[in-house]
Amino acid sequence: MANVFVYGTLKKGQPNHYRMFDSVNGKAEFLASAFTTEKYPLVIASENNIPFLLNIPGQGHQIQGEIYKVDEQMLEFLDDFEGIPIMYQRTLIKVEVKEWEGPTEGEEKPSPGSGAEAFVYSTTTYKPEWISLPSYESYDSYGDHGLDYVTREARD
Repeated sequence: MANVFVYGTLKKGQPNHYRMFDSVNGKAEFLASAFTTEKYPLVIASENNIPFLLNIPGQGHQIQGEIYKVDEQMLEFLDDFEGIPIMYQRTLIKVEVKEWEGPTEGEEKPSPGSGAEAFVYSTTTYKPEWISLPSYESYDSYGDHGLDYVTREARD
């Protein structure tokens, strides 16, 4: 089992969230809302308005997201879904818990502000102009930015 931090279309209420709970993909369990300890630029880019976390630590914002515990099958699905290694890479980062909701397996429930490690999907392969795009602290595909996410099913 591994912890994964999601910040984009896989979060609750977002267009790809259902993929986290499709048993064909593996198992995932919501643990907590959290944010990155380090700042990163989170931009919306490409003709499909995809959220990209640019792997430029120290720039941008502490990114809001969710921690999920996933099995190996789900981790493999997510690697494929996120286009590793061409579109994204998976790296281990530190996150800070906002609110823990998941099980603790006999351990004390992590308190707000406590640290955790989780894998995140970020990119080092991006167009230079993406650095100058607006950076967001929290992604919402239905947000007032007006950049509606184009689902995979709706792409040509």
